[in-house]
Amino acid sequence: MDIVVKGRKTEVPERFRKHVAEKLKLDKIQKLDGKVISLDVEVSKEHNPRQADRSDRVEITLRSRGPVIRAEAAAADPYVALDLAASKLEARMRKQHDKRHTRRGNGRIPASDVAAAVPEAARINGTGELAAVAEQTVPTTRMGPLEVKGEGPLVVREKTHAASPMPLDQALYEMELVGHDFYLFVDADTKQPSVVYRRHAYDYGVIHLETEAFVGEEAGGAGGSLGG
Repeated sequence: MDIVVKGRKTEVPERFRKHVAEKLKLDKIQKLDGKVISLDVEVSKEHNPRQADRSDRVEITLRSRGPVIRAEAAAADPYVALDLAASKLEARMRKQHDKRHTRRGNGRIPASDVAAAVPEAARINGTGELAAVAEQTVPTTRMGPLEVKGEGPLVVREKTHAASPMPLDQALYEMELVGHDFYLFVDADTKQPSVVYRRHAYDYGVIHLETEAFVGEEAGGAGGSLGG
């Protein structure tokens, strides 16, 4: 297995690539997960002077036969950002490693137990009305599948992931592994596209997307947010 280092809108010097290889030692990684398929490191730079203390971002993505593990960090220096991201990755790998060993002895926690611990669940309301907004004559720019009115900046980053249905407890667990505040998944029980998200402290919310067919009338728009 090789480590792939790439830059997004920035050049990655050879010295930094060597430092990545020294920091992310493959033998240490494979001790925690012997089924690693790939390890990608993406480096990007923010040129906004207001974000000078977080100008360099490093994202590490580890793919194996289990869940994807991702860690990212930003700092004023790419080497510091790499150190922070590598520490997060190791902590999440150890968590996954410990869970695998726990499963062999005690089995999995039922999804119903985790669902009972979630204090609130949010559902998209398809009957909500949208406030009418007056159209203004402003320049329109097309960026991929989107139309942008007025001046940007707008950054569009589109990703497609393969998704296997999973229970709620697994979605919560994989959200923690990638270090995000939300996780999109297909619910194994309802087969609905769903999102679990972090609220306050250790509280979580869940949004389930349900499609409805409107016969003989125009279909209205439906939307949901992760707030509340």
